Amino acid sequence: MGLTDIHIAGYRSVRSIYFPVRQLSVLVGANGVGKTNLYRGLELVQSAATGTLALDIARDGGLGSVFWAGERKAGEAPRLVLSVSLEDVGSGPHNYSLELGFAPSYEIEIGFRVPTAAAFPLEAQIKAERLTLKQGPRPVVLMERKQGSVWARDNEGRRVLADDNLLASETALSALRGYPEIDAVRETLSAWRFFHSFRTDATSPIRRPGLAVAAPFLDANGSNLAAVFATLRHIRQDTVDLDHAIEDAFPGAQLDVPVPEENASFTLTFPDMPKRAFGAAELSDGTLQFLALMGALLSYRLPPLIALNEPESSLHPELLPALARVIAKAAERSQVWVVTHSTVLSDAIAAETGILPREVIRKNGGTWLEGLSQVGVFADD
Repeated sequence: MGLTDIHIAGYRSVRSIYFPVRQLSVLVGANGVGKTNLYRGLELVQSAATGTLALDIARDGGLGSVFWAGERKAGEAPRLVLSVSLEDVGSGPHNYSLELGFAPSYEIEIGFRVPTAAAFPLEAQIKAERLTLKQGPRPVVLMERKQGSVWARDNEGRRVLADDNLLASETALSALRGYPEIDAVRETLSAWRFFHSFRTDATSPIRRPGLAVAAPFLDANGSNLAAVFATLRHIRQDTVDLDHAIEDAFPGAQLDVPVPEENASFTLTFPDMPKRAFGAAELSDGTLQFLALMGALLSYRLPPLIALNEPESSLHPELLPALARVIAKAAERSQVWVVTHSTVLSDAIAAETGILPREVIRKNGGTWLEGLSQVGVFADD
């Protein structure tokens, strides 16, 4: 497991919350309790790694819309704090130049610019950034950033000035290169994948043929879905799990994936119309949504973390048990985070895995998890 816990503070409906994360985490709750804010907070951690944090916050409505929406203490400056702890980073098939996996923690603090900063007035500014290593009784600081200056550890463990010319909107995690531990964390977080529904309208990229390029995993918008299926069928030559999932959801249906030439494509044939193959442009929204989720969860190579936000959207309730079984299967190969308002889906996942969902609630005006203590421990753990 990579992600072990997360801390989000000052983000929309989230005043401050810290909680552990499992290999498979399912968060379920009613509309308006802040489920998506937990999902989005985790996604912003990835944005810090890819270097798009300020841009993504601007696209999200800017700092004024992402800060904690409740009351603050007198004189308290608005701040957004995101922190994650990881384990076994650098181990496994992608070694990132590290002989053994290690367990770092990454934290970033975001606020408004100071008057002298080289930035636009409402642009998100990095106030502090830190990467630490859990080692012995005291954590070792591997990278620390205050304002525009960044300090890091060199190969001999000495604290050196790594960069003193960062823009206030740039993250050190995305900018620094050549430090194995920092590189490993950046690559791990950058490899996470987030899926928040898929477009299924007439011009959706999922409904169009894809380029004939081997696709080890699904793009966030699903545009390479046909290539993902073709990679499984013709390069990996193993579609057992995919075929089983389709049979589970649509008994008797057959997925046909021809060998790609210039483009990759697929069709689905149903038992009540055996002579009529339906292309992606003709399938119903729910069927196409289900197939896209199969591409995300059963691709040739799964990312270290897959986050799904309300995957039940557009799906008929009868499809949710089949989806739950695929989610359970994916969790054997990757860490999976599911945010849903469907108790049918969360109960089906629990029935498959024995892992009970965490209920997202409102507590003292902010987003919280049922059974979570103030120190970030669940009673049943």
